Amino acid sequence: MTSRTVERPEVRVGGSVRPVLPLWAALIAAAVAGGLLTLAFPAVSLWIAAFPAIGLLLLALIGRRGWSALLVGFVYGAVFYLILVSWTARYLGPIPWLALGLLEGALTAVALVPVTLAYRWIPVLLRPGMLRAAALSAVVAALWIGRELLLGNWPYGGFPWARVALTLSDTAAARVTSWIGISGLGFVMVLLVALLLEAVRAAIRTDWLPQLPLLAAPVVLVALLAFLPAFPTTPHGTMRIGAVQGNGPTGYFDHREPLSVLAAQTAASEPLYGKRMDLLVWPEGGLDGDPFQYDQLAGGLDEVASGVRAPILANAATQKGDLFFNTSFLWPDESHGFLARSDVQTHSKRHPVPFGEYVPDRAFYNAIVPDLIGLIGRGYTPGADAPVIRVGKTPVGLAICFDVIYDELIAEGIDGGAQVLVFQTNNADFRGTAENLQQLAIARMRAVETGRAVVNISTVGTSQVIRFDGSTQASLRENRPGALLEDVELRTGATSGVILGPWIEQVLLWGGLLVVVASGLVGRMRWGRSGA
Repeated sequence: MTSRTVERPEVRVGGSVRPVLPLWAALIAAAVAGGLLTLAFPAVSLWIAAFPAIGLLLLALIGRRGWSALLVGFVYGAVFYLILVSWTARYLGPIPWLALGLLEGALTAVALVPVTLAYRWIPVLLRPGMLRAAALSAVVAALWIGRELLLGNWPYGGFPWARVALTLSDTAAARVTSWIGISGLGFVMVLLVALLLEAVRAAIRTDWLPQLPLLAAPVVLVALLAFLPAFPTTPHGTMRIGAVQGNGPTGYFDHREPLSVLAAQTAASEPLYGKRMDLLVWPEGGLDGDPFQYDQLAGGLDEVASGVRAPILANAATQKGDLFFNTSFLWPDESHGFLARSDVQTHSKRHPVPFGEYVPDRAFYNAIVPDLIGLIGRGYTPGADAPVIRVGKTPVGLAICFDVIYDELIAEGIDGGAQVLVFQTNNADFRGTAENLQQLAIARMRAVETGRAVVNISTVGTSQVIRFDGSTQASLRENRPGALLEDVELRTGATSGVILGPWIEQVLLWGGLLVVVASGLVGRMRWGRSGA
């Protein structure tokens, strides 16, 4: 006796794909997907939750038309961002939190429409089988990355904080970024889920036995995530680095006495006095003002630099003419004959935070929320100098606080020869939230992606020295002062992820969109001929 496979139709006459879920169920699935994905990020860090979250959202989008796809995408995006960045309401209340979460939700909704179109149009052009499943899954994964790139670049410089690959920063799969970048890892994650989803859908429509070969691709991807070694970089000695977490009053609304931030950083640095080191690192906002204009601050830095007998990589708000900058600088240890203050190496923050460090379109937003906008009296200007300083002959790559999320800045540091990365940050406005752990996860991913050790130092924590493989070398707990002194490995050579990552992103972005548009045009011509 032979069995006959009966395939239930998936495509309606006229070229539209049937929704897998009714709209009410799709909205619930989208909301659950958004909430589930937040669990994959710190502080919960349940990384495995990212995969069912992706699957639920894709399931909710299949077969949707324009407005229902927008609604599903908005529910997912709003739930996800409102939970993930709830720390934005820590001090300023619900308005900035709601504004950011709902804006990101709306942009997510628009950017997910091409995913829905891919599920509607590509199955019409290709016969059911492995080729269609692979092509559809690859396009969907590429469009997911395209959505991340949109949100990561627009508006006002974007907010690439919540890329799905970052959920794997503390796993072996992070090594994939050293080959194809953070977006490349995200593509592999979504491709894996999309392929499994296609195998299940095909098995439901027909018989599960013919779908077994389709499962080979997900198995290969899982092996890639689990066992791919890191792209090799070359050891180049060590640098002895001290890093100080002062736990001073550095929050926007913290009450502070004159020079209290300097005092906190100095007190936390004193245990390092007399110990050998090549560099001492202080966090973003580790000074009360501009040491190039205030002698008391300059004198305080001189005292600490003399005590540790090493230059200090410090950070402060500095002023040049009428412009203000968030500036990191290498303050010299004059007892060792380092450069004069007039020749101090500097790097100013490349991406000041909109509505935090400056107000774009101030007149417009001031008319809407004048009380909040009035709190931001001083606006920082974006820096233009390279994110690299030299300590002796060793190039050190820099990123100031949220600049760590921008790929091009990290790549510029590696292109400048950086053999170790230092990230200075001030998390004081987000005490008691997951913000500092989410940022630390990004720093950890940067270590693996670039093949460089990272010194991530915060005013209030969590501060860590992270090895090039992503493991923790040393750590300071949050909300307490402390100091680290570590022999940090230096490494040379650029990883494939740093070199090819930007090109891979462009191929995924424009390739995914091009395939969807081409599928729609070809499908329309085909339906027109059949109608005639």
